[in-house]
Amino acid sequence: MPHITTTTIIAVAFVLLAIGAVIGVGLLIADMVMPLVQSATHGESLRDRFSERFARLRKRHDDEDADDLEESTAALLSMLPGAPVVVDESDEVVRASPAAYRLGVVDDDVIVEPRIAQAVRTVREQGGKTMFELTTMTPQRFLHMAGADDDAQENAESADAHATPVAVSRPNWLRVTVGRISERFVIVLLDDVSERVRFAQVRDDFIANVSEQLVKPSAELQRLAASLERAGLKDARIAQDARNVRRTIAYIDHMVKDLLLLIKAQEQVTPTDGNRLNVLSEARAAAEVAQPLAQERGQRIAVSGSEALVVHGESEQIRAAIDKLIENALEYSPDGAMVSVDVKPDRAGRHAVVRVIDRGTGIPLGEQQRIFERFYRGANQNEHTADGVGLGLAIVKHVALTHQGSVHVWSRPGQGSTFTLVLPLDPTQAD
Repeated sequence: MPHITTTTIIAVAFVLLAIGAVIGVGLLIADMVMPLVQSATHGESLRDRFSERFARLRKRHDDEDADDLEESTAALLSMLPGAPVVVDESDEVVRASPAAYRLGVVDDDVIVEPRIAQAVRTVREQGGKTMFELTTMTPQRFLHMAGADDDAQENAESADAHATPVAVSRPNWLRVTVGRISERFVIVLLDDVSERVRFAQVRDDFIANVSEQLVKPSAELQRLAASLERAGLKDARIAQDARNVRRTIAYIDHMVKDLLLLIKAQEQVTPTDGNRLNVLSEARAAAEVAQPLAQERGQRIAVSGSEALVVHGESEQIRAAIDKLIENALEYSPDGAMVSVDVKPDRAGRHAVVRVIDRGTGIPLGEQQRIFERFYRGANQNEHTADGVGLGLAIVKHVALTHQGSVHVWSRPGQGSTFTLVLPLDPTQAD
């Protein structure tokens, strides 16, 4: 056997390394050249295409280096509250919090909110910083009713062309700060104060609507007491004052019951063998509760749908939610109108869809984003709804959430409204 020296082994290793390097470079060149050769067969200059491809790869490498912020700056941005956005000299977003996309400020690595984009350009040119308040709308692809999964919403939207539920974008109230952090980069700080604004709105609505209802019985009782104290008043006057007291106390009783129901509808419902409910039966029972209200104005309630749909839930809550939707439809519909309640499965067969359809006054699009909030009442009130406190649709929303479902609305002024309650079917039935 021939003797192999150390020098021979080293030489062979160098040769193998050289061959590997040549193969690697060859593959890289082939990766660049092959598309160019293919395009050259269509009349393009191979040299021009090669130069163009090489320049593009070089630019990509340079851009990747240029886009990198200093580590200390990047670390500082990660600790900032709110939603920071960093923009380079070409107005491209190089850093952005996910919230910036959800808030409707950034899309496809570009600032799409005109006022912020203009502020970035101004600060880049003039230096300093600027602060302002702004209201944006959440893009449609980020809209999800709280507690509703994507599948339930998609199925609810595709089940019926007439009753297509519209996901309503809620406004986002932002405090915006724009400042330059280097010669190349401008930072945008987004402070989302939406929850504070919404809380203030709920507080104001509570004070405006509930406090008024609480004061009415006191005033009516004082009037009745004054009537009884005066001598010589006719019985008819006293009887009228007594009726007013009874009516206002009935409003208070109704409001207290709604508040208690709203409290009960905060705890998630766990499916058990003992809480299986037939949806159509619950809808019929809810219609029976609302029947006296319909008869007062010559209105009709038509209930139809599948007899076989079963969900897990609390009967009192589901029945109350459907009842609220029916009452709402009756109160905002003209005398003699018909309200339809339709119970069907969705197309995927995994959810029960309850639609309450009316041909009433409809809801302006600008108000639809708030109608499910507690104590909110729209501007289109009439003599039948003037004494409400704004809890009905809030109850419907919370009942839907506690049953792992969702609620949606389609409405146009003058065309009526369709409210859609979506509830997951009993898994054994859905399968």
